[in-house]
Amino acid sequence: MIIRELDDGVVIRRLDAESAGTWRAAFTGAYQTIFSGHPYYERYYPSEAEGIFRKLVTTPDNVFLVATVGETQVVGFGVAIPLAAKISVAAELTGLVPVKHTMYLAEMGVLEQHRGRKLGKVLVSDRIELMDRDNYSHVVLRVSTTESPSLQLYKDLGFEEMGVYTEVSSMRIDGRVKTDRRMFLSRVLSQVKV
Repeated sequence: MIIRELDDGVVIRRLDAESAGTWRAAFTGAYQTIFSGHPYYERYYPSEAEGIFRKLVTTPDNVFLVATVGETQVVGFGVAIPLAAKISVAAELTGLVPVKHTMYLAEMGVLEQHRGRKLGKVLVSDRIELMDRDNYSHVVLRVSTTESPSLQLYKDLGFEEMGVYTEVSSMRIDGRVKTDRRMFLSRVLSQVKV
């Protein structure tokens, strides 16, 4: 389903389990390219990126957006899932946010040649707009502690540091496994009707 068309020809689409197959390969390529760059320099094999795609698109209550050009190219993506579906993160934030009523911005990325055009802001804002405010009152995410445009974007959109940090180990493009520090940010969306 098309959410919006931007002036530069980029189309924001919301994927569901039925429409996802059309964009799987393009998402996989974009995912690998984006995360192999600054600040993560992570290596994902196609099967790993496809597995992430399948898991996210089939998670109930997801908000899965892709930014596309033409009929085959994904130039960005943003995915939100219920925090309760991301058990490892939910465990770290239990007691700090209402896990059952919190969405997690699980993935976001924009290809380098499309950065600086406010596409990241659109992907965050549209995901938040599409969240079910009757069931979800908070949204959280984690981001590299390295100063970056992403960190500033989230702060500009009203996210605040939670004082919670985590270490994430992953395969890097040089073949070594390295750990980097990430911080959690949160934002209140609304009061949940109980």
